[in-house]
Amino acid sequence: MKIVKTVNEVREIVGEWRKHGLSVGFVPTMGYLHEGHESLIKSAVTQNDKVVVSVFVNPMQFGENEDFNSYPRDIERDSEICEKAGVDFIFNPEVSEIYGKHFSSFVNMNTLPDGLCGKSRPIHFKGVCTVVSKLFNIVCPDRAYFGQKDAQQLAIIKRMVSDLNFDIEIIGCPIIRESDGLAKSSRNTYLNAEERKAAVVLSRSLGVGRELIENGENDAKKIISAIRNEIEKEKLAKIDYIEIVDMNMLQPVNEIKESVLVAMAVYIGKTRLIDNFIFNQIE
Repeated sequence: MKIVKTVNEVREIVGEWRKHGLSVGFVPTMGYLHEGHESLIKSAVTQNDKVVVSVFVNPMQFGENEDFNSYPRDIERDSEICEKAGVDFIFNPEVSEIYGKHFSSFVNMNTLPDGLCGKSRPIHFKGVCTVVSKLFNIVCPDRAYFGQKDAQQLAIIKRMVSDLNFDIEIIGCPIIRESDGLAKSSRNTYLNAEERKAAVVLSRSLGVGRELIENGENDAKKIISAIRNEIEKEKLAKIDYIEIVDMNMLQPVNEIKESVLVAMAVYIGKTRLIDNFIFNQIE
């Protein structure tokens, strides 16, 4: 397995694969890979002849006071994980390779990015859509793999691919969790021992919400209130948002009538963590 640094080399390698009729799976990441990323890679390896993983910490999706400079990076570790998993090459470009000196073109979207994480991170999804579009055009995969933990991102990518006629199948993969329920995240490394213990409140509170819905509660405000009450028991937790939205437009709902996303962002200390679950209402 090799690490590729330039767009031209990616196109050359993938072009050779295409000449032989090989299918290509793609897993876009910001690196510092964990078991959640590995699950995406394993799905890609199983479903495609060749697999590319990108490792690129995208400056465009970070706000002014966010953690771009401190975001964890370890390309050697990432390479070992990818090689063991059967990846054919990693695309690990410099920022200048993706965004040239006079770069001035962007991909943006209405409505879907406005709520949930988009409220407190207003430029985030513009950066995500722009870099993912560029990566799709560079790699030209048959399938691309994204985790459900970033449920809003997954919904936005699916809509973008449909709206802009990318000939790519977007595959969402389940959240991978620690044994105590905490969703796997590269940002978990920011947590000290006390914060790590406190972070379990995210999955625990979502469990409270899921149980209410499964037992027949359909009032979104009551469910959100119960989740909030559980989180507020943890002194290190500060809520960014808790929302219940429909799966089509990610708009808040008052009543659970169909498939919904129950999502949250919570600060544990200074670390912002996200988690969610999808509930499919059966009529």
